[in-house]
Amino acid sequence: MSSEQRIIKTALLSYGMSGKIFHAPFLALHPGFEITGSWERSKKLIQQDYPEVKSYPSLESVLEDEEVELVIVNTPIDSHFEYTKKVLLAGKHAVVEKAFTVSLAEAQELHALAQEKGLKLSVFQNRRWDSDFKTVKRIVDQGVLGELVEVTFSYEQHTPELSPKAHLETPTPGSGLLRDRGSHITDQALSLFGMPNAVFADLRIVRPGSIVNDYFELLLFYDQLRVRLKGGFVAREAVPAYVLQGLRGSFLKSRGDLQEDKLVAGEKPNTTDWCTEPEEKRGVLHTEVDGVVKRELVETEKGSYLDYFEGVYDSIVNNIAEPVTSADGVNTMTIIDAALRSDAEQRVIRL
Repeated sequence: MSSEQRIIKTALLSYGMSGKIFHAPFLALHPGFEITGSWERSKKLIQQDYPEVKSYPSLESVLEDEEVELVIVNTPIDSHFEYTKKVLLAGKHAVVEKAFTVSLAEAQELHALAQEKGLKLSVFQNRRWDSDFKTVKRIVDQGVLGELVEVTFSYEQHTPELSPKAHLETPTPGSGLLRDRGSHITDQALSLFGMPNAVFADLRIVRPGSIVNDYFELLLFYDQLRVRLKGGFVAREAVPAYVLQGLRGSFLKSRGDLQEDKLVAGEKPNTTDWCTEPEEKRGVLHTEVDGVVKRELVETEKGSYLDYFEGVYDSIVNNIAEPVTSADGVNTMTIIDAALRSDAEQRVIRL
């Protein structure tokens, strides 16, 4: 943190699972942030965990609080545009939950507004700081697989029953697995490989009783590389979440990050050894180095969502780029928009 020890007073727009699990513990841990409170519509819960903070009765009361410098927009997706626009117009920085917005046009407008106002606007794509993806990034950066030809990122599990969370199962402009988990692995792919030349998508409804898309497969076309993104709820037997095939070798890695499980169980993050994957989750590297073929298990990076918040802090205090920029959010929404059109028209969409 800066030697000035500047404190960024921060408010949440919700204190459900997102606020309680993914935001407040890290804001409380980081010495550069101070939680002022959360907007709470019915249940007043934040003061049970943080007695010294406020329970704001309305969005307006958050925006009128002159102490608040940063607002976490962690409400349902279809409210992101309206709330974030109001936050920016009030002259406050914003962190917005994935999938940023409902549409590409909304994402572009928010990006332009933040640029115009000189404010920081970051998308909360915390999965870049998962231990498994950090390990994948290290392997890609090292170039040990040679030129990459085919990459698959999947976010699948076996939960064919409908979610008890009504907003996840109701067909609204912000619902569906593509915008939910799809935005995570889309962001991961774009952070590694940049924007593709074209997109093809297949979206389906496969669970009994479901009325929102709960299966997706996207194919991103690059000059030589093809990136496949998959998500669904009917994978009883897990396959590697990350499969990278290069001209010299392969890397396979399961989804193994433990941060969400620890947070849901009530554990608080720390700054020392917050999240180390079990050794049995190590990825398999099978490649050729200096003419020698080797197959080995590789050490997994440590995951830490605190690093995301450190990046947000630095972006505000030192006026540098956000850890996930609003331009990154626009790019992810460009892919999601293209995927929706591709599925509807059953064709490849050129970007």
